[in-house]
Amino acid sequence: MAAGPAAKVALTIAGSDSSAGAGVQADLKTFTALGVYGLNAITCVVAETPGQVTRIFPIPVDMLREQIRVLFDAFPVAAVKTGLLHSAALVHEVAEILATERRKQTRRLPIVVDPVMVATSGALLLQKEAIDTCERELFPLATLLTPNLDEAGALLGHRIRDVAQMHDAAQRLRQKYGASVLLKGGHLPGEDATDLLVTAHGICEFTQPFVRDVSTHGTGCTYSAGIAAGLALGLELEPAIRQAKEFVTRSINQHFTWQTGAGTRIDALNHSPERP
Repeated sequence: MAAGPAAKVALTIAGSDSSAGAGVQADLKTFTALGVYGLNAITCVVAETPGQVTRIFPIPVDMLREQIRVLFDAFPVAAVKTGLLHSAALVHEVAEILATERRKQTRRLPIVVDPVMVATSGALLLQKEAIDTCERELFPLATLLTPNLDEAGALLGHRIRDVAQMHDAAQRLRQKYGASVLLKGGHLPGEDATDLLVTAHGICEFTQPFVRDVSTHGTGCTYSAGIAAGLALGLELEPAIRQAKEFVTRSINQHFTWQTGAGTRIDALNHSPERP
């Protein structure tokens, strides 16, 4: 039998979402939709639905280490994204492994860091002591950081209320961590969802119409996974972001909806949206 084609490979290191709308489940669906073979290393198991998080169970550090090790030993990983890491110990382990793997590669391994801190439902996902470890060890490894406005505000110590403050915040984060920063502005009021990319080469905006009245559970995970997929395929940063933002917008526009037994509405992104 003839060998099949060799797909580009991307690895997500993140939490498992029992509702499959965010976390590694969203990442893997996004990788597949964008033509990349997805691997995953699970940092924690999260019992959640789009409206609530009821429990987080962190994976033992040695088990996380083994998941990542066997994948790098066996697969030609072309890009990595990190999501929910939960604890300082897990952050340290991931940063240590990624630094080691990057040193082994002749081509600089793209690393997209989604600094997941708080769920859409408001639940705290990253332990407070883990934030310092992220800032010291993980963020400096990032090719791209993808904070939303709340996460950026937490890292800088103040709220971000408008586009002018977005520009200032994104540039400060870039200076603070030495990584390119994509600051997501979807939480600002207005008709458009505008994100701001700051790199060593300048500033670029990415805008799509804001989709209202839909739960956005998993959009951050999907967005960062889409960027990682583009980088794995060899795209430069700006085209990878543009492709990912268009994909997220289609996923929201073509979302699924259910009613629970109690009559509550549940929305979920459609990770296999039709192309326009």
